[in-house]
Amino acid sequence: MNDVKATLDRFYQAWADQDADAIAALYTEDASAVLPGVLRQGRETLRAYFKGAFEGPLKGSRGVDDPIEIRMLGDDCAVVVSKAGILMAGQEQMPAELEVRATWVLHRQDGEWRIAAYANAPAH
Repeated sequence: MNDVKATLDRFYQAWADQDADAIAALYTEDASAVLPGVLRQGRETLRAYFKGAFEGPLKGSRGVDDPIEIRMLGDDCAVVVSKAGILMAGQEQMPAELEVRATWVLHRQDGEWRIAAYANAPAH
């Protein structure tokens, strides 16, 4: 479980660094991300999304994530449910109305944990 949490920690460090390449490297080749009203599929699509977002609306932001549950589904698959959100540049605290509940599915490939799927929905 610590390796799963470490993968999420690397994701959020890459976000703080505004490094789309490092974020994309944490996804499986065929990963999917479901965000309100949007489906993004594939590592390269996710890389392009984060690159554009870090150059535009998410410039200077950082993601926050507090796992509520990490559940192992065998040796090579994990599901993480968390409280999460985005702190925009200059924000120190998450406005309650922007908090989400996130679900992550991670899969171990070649000894490395990778994000296979992600989805979130408003918490309130």
